[in-house]
Amino acid sequence: MGNREDLLAGARRCLEEKGYLRTTVRDIAAAAGVSSAAIGYHFGSREVLLDQALFAALDEWGAEVGSLTGVGDSAEERYADVWTRKVRSFTEQRWLWTASVEAFVHAQTSPALLAALAAGQRASRRQIAAQLRGVPESEVAEADVRGLGSVQMALLTGVMTQWLTDPEQAPSGRDLVAGLRGLADLLEGSGPQLGATDG
Repeated sequence: MGNREDLLAGARRCLEEKGYLRTTVRDIAAAAGVSSAAIGYHFGSREVLLDQALFAALDEWGAEVGSLTGVGDSAEERYADVWTRKVRSFTEQRWLWTASVEAFVHAQTSPALLAALAAGQRASRRQIAAQLRGVPESEVAEADVRGLGSVQMALLTGVMTQWLTDPEQAPSGRDLVAGLRGLADLLEGSGPQLGATDG
C-alpha cells in the first residue's frame, strides 16, 4: 500500500481502538507507520482523514446490512429477523457506532463535517426506502424517501443508541415489530386515542 492507503488503514485502527475524539495525529502516524507530515500532504488535516476512514467503514456496514434478507414465513418475521442481525452488528462493531456518535457531536462545530453527514443521511434515506420497496434507487418515490426512509433511519439511530446505552433493556427485532404494529393500530384508530390521558 502507499502512504495514503496506509493512513486510511491506520486511521481506522485508531477509530477502533481510541474512538473519533481521542485519536491524535501522532496516533494515526504511528498506526500507519508514516510521518505525521504525510497526513497533511495527503488529506490536509486529521479531521478529513478520520472522516474518510469513518465514512468508508459506515459504507461497508451499509452494504452488508443492505443485502440482508430476513428469514421467516411472514413479512413481520422477516423484518424482525433483519433487525435481530442489525442489532448483533451494534454489539460486534460497537466502536463504529461510538465513533459515529462522537463525529456527530464534533460536527456541531465543524460545518464541513456536518455537511458531509447531512449528505450521507439524504443518500441513506433513499437507499433504505429503495431496499424496503425492493426497487432501484432511481425508481423510489420521493414520498417513500421522506416517509419510509426517514422512519427506518430514525429507528436505526434510536435502536443503536439504546443498545449502546442499556443493552439489557434495548429492544429486540420482535419488540420493534410489536411497537410498530402498536403505532399502526393507534394511527388507524383501533387503539386508545393517540395522546389521550386518563386525566
